[in-house]
Amino acid sequence: MGKLLIAAVLAAVAAAQAPRDADPGDPALAPLTRAYEALRTKDYDAAIEGFRQALDLAPDRPAVREDLAYTLLKAGETAAARDQFAEALRLDGANDQIALEYAFLCYETKQPIVARRTFERLSKAGNATAAQAFENIDRPLREGIARWREALAIEPDNFSAHEELARLAEQRDELALASEHYEAAWRLKPERRDLLLDLARVWKESGREEDGLAAAIAAWRGGSARVSERARELLPARYPYLSEFERALALDAGNVPLQKDVEYFRSQTGEKQPEALQLRSEKQAPPPDAKELGIKSLEKGYLGDALKYLHIAHENDPEDYEVMLKLGWAYNMAKDDRYAMHWFDQARQSPDPAIAAEASKAYHNLAPDWQLFRTTFWMYPIYSTRWHDAFGYAQIKTEARLRFLPVHPYVSLRLIGDIRGSVETAFGPEFLSDRAAILAMGLATVPWHGVTGWFEAGEAAYFRQTPEDHARFQPDYRGGVSFAKGFGHMLATGSHGLFAETNLDGVFVSRFGNDSLVYAQNRLGYTLRSAESLGGFHWQALWNVNATADAHHQYWANFAETGPGLRFRFDALRVSPLVSVSLLRGVYLVKAGNPRGPNYNELRVGVWYAVSR
Repeated sequence: MGKLLIAAVLAAVAAAQAPRDADPGDPALAPLTRAYEALRTKDYDAAIEGFRQALDLAPDRPAVREDLAYTLLKAGETAAARDQFAEALRLDGANDQIALEYAFLCYETKQPIVARRTFERLSKAGNATAAQAFENIDRPLREGIARWREALAIEPDNFSAHEELARLAEQRDELALASEHYEAAWRLKPERRDLLLDLARVWKESGREEDGLAAAIAAWRGGSARVSERARELLPARYPYLSEFERALALDAGNVPLQKDVEYFRSQTGEKQPEALQLRSEKQAPPPDAKELGIKSLEKGYLGDALKYLHIAHENDPEDYEVMLKLGWAYNMAKDDRYAMHWFDQARQSPDPAIAAEASKAYHNLAPDWQLFRTTFWMYPIYSTRWHDAFGYAQIKTEARLRFLPVHPYVSLRLIGDIRGSVETAFGPEFLSDRAAILAMGLATVPWHGVTGWFEAGEAAYFRQTPEDHARFQPDYRGGVSFAKGFGHMLATGSHGLFAETNLDGVFVSRFGNDSLVYAQNRLGYTLRSAESLGGFHWQALWNVNATADAHHQYWANFAETGPGLRFRFDALRVSPLVSVSLLRGVYLVKAGNPRGPNYNELRVGVWYAVSR
């Protein structure tokens, strides 16, 4: 890639001198002049805009597309540069330099098949650089195919060997070999209908159009929500004919949703023999009750059927906003929020205020997870009879959600304090909280099965000084791992029934003598129905089982407690605080340094409030 970047720099410098083949009567002369002027000052955004304006006026100029591609490379837009080289190559197929740059960029942007083909063509024309690049790509493919063939000779029913051999063969353009082993892998694991997508792609490229369409239909009707959505991209613009459904069923005889489709279409025509069935157009094919079937399937939790019928209903009436809303909920329940956001976004344009409001609320609830920057504010005031004090905890955090990284960088401001400040004990004053503001920068991992890791470094500014604190400002390093999991009917709108949840946290804090603490909070109980007449009052009766321990064996950080509790909120409020009230009986696990008795009773009242933007 070093050669490519050097070439990009040289080409950009050369291009910056003047528009190529300048002609006073050229309609694209003005934007081209602005583009090259911007290149001289390294204003790549302005140069890109100028080149694009010029191409809008004169789209068939390979030289301008080449200059735009090199400028895009300088701006770090590799995929866009690749696409401009592709257009330049389409207009000037004999330009080997453009072809070479295009091939390198294809390989860099995860299009190895196109890269290999282009390098192969150039190598056959005598290009030594292309020949070396082709060999670098082709050799691992040849060797890999040979290894997996040897593995299959020993173990013919090795699923992984068939799948890997198929993928390597496809990358090497051995399409017959690829289709043979994709199909063999799928026959071994017919539930892996994502392999039908691979079959559809390879068969279509091999000229087996009908077989490819059959595989795509089978994946569309029988696959998961994600597989179904990808399969739709391989289908024709029209609705598939019944004969095509039957061909798909012949390929995938165990596909139950596909069986239902064929049975339904046969019943609609009144014909029993497949050859006697009439082909129907896209507008005729969808069943008239597809919307009703989709909504009923969604209500019963049959997400595959719901998505199938709702998509049919949308094809039948693209202006039905209720169908768009239901598609959003179906994808949300299927944990595919990218597609859910798309349908919620469509549905919030509805002229029906109720549909638009529901879709807009759902869209804004999901949107923060897909924004580049997300700001979260939370606060948690608590009153405790054990300490006869009220405590306040709060944080405002802005994080950058870079999806190509497994961690999110963030900046944070924490606030910690209490009302009393300290209590007198036999050992002197005991301070109940830091009373500090902590400004920090940190990293947090992307949540994985409820587990999140984080670490931050910052500076704590105290609102008051204690005998232990000799400075108003102190470095603060903290980090930890947290796990949260809920089961059953949580405190969500419309939910009621048994539930259980657990929160486990391990935290390191430098300012407590480099101490580490572990918290375990567990609740189980029953979520009751909300009372609409009381503003959607929604509550849980529960039992708490909590424990805390630390590495330094401090008495206040080592205890276990249990007891009944109540949590409630009001569904009618857009952002409703969660109020918790617990009556706890606890025992200190460390006696040394404990100025209190071994046991305690505590009434604890807390209010959790959080909002994200």
